Amino acid sequence: MAEANSKKPGFFAKVKNWFKNVGKFFRDTKSELKKVVWPTKKQVLNNTAVVLVVVVIASVLILLLDMLFGGIMRGILSVAAGL
Repeated sequence: MAEANSKKPGFFAKVKNWFKNVGKFFRDTKSELKKVVWPTKKQVLNNTAVVLVVVVIASVLILLLDMLFGGIMRGILSVAAGL
């Protein structure tokens, strides 16, 4: 008797549950998006400028370090080649 009550749901019940879950996902997503505090245009522009400045500074720093270490390696290799 216990086996008859614990029958697994059929294929159509699984499909129905899947669509129900997908619908719940989109309803929950819409609800969460209403809670988001979107930045203003001024904030977006400011943050973009900050990112661009940091990228330029990091690029220059990496370029300088590359040139420094490249010069050191060329010096070491030229001394080693002269031996």
